[in-house]
Amino acid sequence: MHAENSFGLGAGEVRRRQIILKALLVGVVAGTLASVFRLALDGVELLRIHFVENFDGWISLPVALALGAVGGGLGVWLVRRFAPHAAGSGIPNVQSVLRREAEPEWKKLLPIKFLAGVAGIGGGLALGREGPTVQMGAASGFMVSEWFKVKAGEGERRALMSAGAGAGLAAAFNAPLSGLIFVLEELHGNFTPVMFVAAFLSSVTADVVSRLMIGESPVFHFIGLAAPGVSSLPWAALLGLAMGGLGVVFNRGLLTTISLRERLLKWPAFAVGAAAGIFVGFVGWTVPGLAGSGGELVQLSLSGKIAIGLMPLFLLARFSLTMVSYSSGAAGGIFAPLLVLGALGGLWFGAGVEHFMGSAGISPQVFCVLGMGALFTAIVRAPLTGIILMLELTASYSFMLPLLVSCLCAYGVAEALGNTPIYEALRQRSMASVKKAQQQREEKKAAKEAASSAKNSGDSGA
Repeated sequence: MHAENSFGLGAGEVRRRQIILKALLVGVVAGTLASVFRLALDGVELLRIHFVENFDGWISLPVALALGAVGGGLGVWLVRRFAPHAAGSGIPNVQSVLRREAEPEWKKLLPIKFLAGVAGIGGGLALGREGPTVQMGAASGFMVSEWFKVKAGEGERRALMSAGAGAGLAAAFNAPLSGLIFVLEELHGNFTPVMFVAAFLSSVTADVVSRLMIGESPVFHFIGLAAPGVSSLPWAALLGLAMGGLGVVFNRGLLTTISLRERLLKWPAFAVGAAAGIFVGFVGWTVPGLAGSGGELVQLSLSGKIAIGLMPLFLLARFSLTMVSYSSGAAGGIFAPLLVLGALGGLWFGAGVEHFMGSAGISPQVFCVLGMGALFTAIVRAPLTGIILMLELTASYSFMLPLLVSCLCAYGVAEALGNTPIYEALRQRSMASVKKAQQQREEKKAAKEAASSAKNSGDSGA
């Protein structure tokens, strides 16, 4: 079970009592980093919106395009120039490090991931903060292990990195249980006492730090919404099936878009980021609120304040923005974008249910929560994390039963279609790129040596 190729921890590799203090410290560091990152993103995003709205009519368009270009360009340039492993979500990189396929690194990663994330997401790219906070949290765990001089190769170092990753997710969403489950379900796929203790302590500590720095309210909230009963289960199942299909489309679309960008746009880093920023800036200017992480869109969906007729447009626009933003190579996650898609799709579906069932039906906003959980499950293939995350994000624990049904159906569709979970697919793609680059370097070196040998032989013959 815990062979060399596995990245689990044997019971004898590290003792629980040795890791308690370190895990608490990892939670404090990761929670502080995630909270400061979240505050910085909120501040920059408000600044961007303020600048765009300060100008009237068409004058605001060049402002929106310029802010998007500068933010996107700077974000991608920082990543490519100083820390290529900070690109994208960062979760696939964390998985590679835990599998011993890549070397851990924190001295460049932490500042670059932070600054590039603030620049790109703050500039309007449709990316989320949770991927960066997970990767920065894992880097914090490695940093703390170096402070305590934990020896390389020992299980304790990987436990601290995993705990930091969970702490990053917990602080990003005020969701400590989600952070813990994410480590056990997505990063490791197994359960050991040491991993549980480390992830539990770090996630709870990070959540406490986040609540002290930012506040205790759930990320999303709604008032006066009746809990869905057993009558909602058939509709929850149907929504889960639809979200399972959408999740497969999302995964394949994202991988295809990345491949197309790499093949067709061999531009300098700043130009690639600026192009993505200009596209996002234009769409965000055309329909205010579509750009950025999309938290406001989710809240509007939960409040039922989006016109139903605009749902297809919003879904298509946000899907396109996410594909373009992530494929640019900027530092940002897909948790938040997929939650937006799930909420919009759920509201659209709920409106259809209400139309057919009349006033006796279920409130459309109920399906926003179910849609988010189901889409997360289909894309990431981590149903427990998706269910717990939705409950913590909305503080609506009465949604448990329909959430279970929606997520189970979404999971079944994604599995039946043979779709690889997105983080696993991205990790495999990244490792293939690394191997290809290494092979090309070796071939160039061999060709150089052969040419040099041939030249020396010619000189000797002469």
